[in-house]
This record gives sequence, C-alpha cells and structure tokens, in this order.
Amino acid sequence: MDSFGDDLGLLREQPVREIAEQDGAVLVRLRGELDVYNAGLVRKALVDAAARDGSRLVIDLAEVSFVDSTLLGVFVEARTHVTDRRCFLLAAAGIEVRRALEVSGLDRHFELHDDVDSALGAKLASETG
Repeated sequence: MDSFGDDLGLLREQPVREIAEQDGAVLVRLRGELDVYNAGLVRKALVDAAARDGSRLVIDLAEVSFVDSTLLGVFVEARTHVTDRRCFLLAAAGIEVRRALEVSGLDRHFELHDDVDSALGAKLASETG
C-alpha cells in the first residue's frame, strides 16, 4: 500500500494504487473514479512522481473508470512539473477517460498510449537526433 493515507474514508478506494520505477521511467498507477474529492491525493502523487529521477512519467489509467474536469486540470498541472513535457505520458485509458480527454481537447496535448508497455517503449521527440 502507498503512503497517501485514508483521507476519503472506507467508501472509496484510494485513487493511487502504486508509484514505481520501471525501465527508467516513473510509473503511477491510478484507479477508480478520479474527481474533485480525491484530486488532492492524485495531485500530490503526480507532483512527487515528477520530482523523481526518470526519463519519463507514465500514468497508467487502466483501472480508472471516470475522470472529471478537476482531474484533467491536475494532469495539466502535473505535466508542468516534468522537465520535458513530452515525457509525461498517459497509458491504457478506457473509453470513458478517452472521451473526457477528447471532449476537453486534451487528447491533442497529451501523448496517449494503448498500454503501459507502449508508453515505456515509445520513442520520444526529445530522444530523436
């Protein structure tokens, strides 16, 4: 379990499942419904993850069922904490999360990958010669 506490009580699962290092990247696995009620926990996790050493920050959304506009703003804010914003990658977004990204227009500003492995192995624009 992580160190993000039980501020939301027992009715909601913790939004941050794991923060790990994998293949030179920092991987943040999120889950459940991400909204105004748990935005602070997600913000802290992403900002802390961005401060770690790693060539990229991958956000695993495979277990996320919903994001509201507050959390979309958290993603935008968190990306500003990464030295190279092209290294902030979203992975495995389900249909509801993709729809939120598309409706907001953020799908044009974030690099989206079908799964974590493709995000970890992606050639970044900053890595091209």
